[in-house]
Amino acid sequence: MRATKLVPELRHLTYNEHLRRLDLTTLEKRRLRGDLIETYKILSGKESIDIAKFFTLNDSLHNLRGHRYKLFKDRSHLNVRKFFFSQRVVDSWNKLPAHVVEA
Repeated sequence: MRATKLVPELRHLTYNEHLRRLDLTTLEKRRLRGDLIETYKILSGKESIDIAKFFTLNDSLHNLRGHRYKLFKDRSHLNVRKFFFSQRVVDSWNKLPAHVVEA
């Protein structure tokens, strides 16, 4: 937000208008994109991280729509766990179409 205010012609506009005029995405979308890329790298073995430490693949092979790498989301009662990387990315990952995940 601070960097977009450095453009003198845009100072009087709102933050969303700054992003639209500069053809930028919001910080929230950039963070989500980074999380999804990191999830892909972990699941595909491109990172030397044990998958079981972060994710649980959904065992139910029947009645799954979409791709075969669906993740299971554990229940969490504490905000610390609820907003941890391995929990916050599950819903967005599971919504991705099969051709994106298996690319």
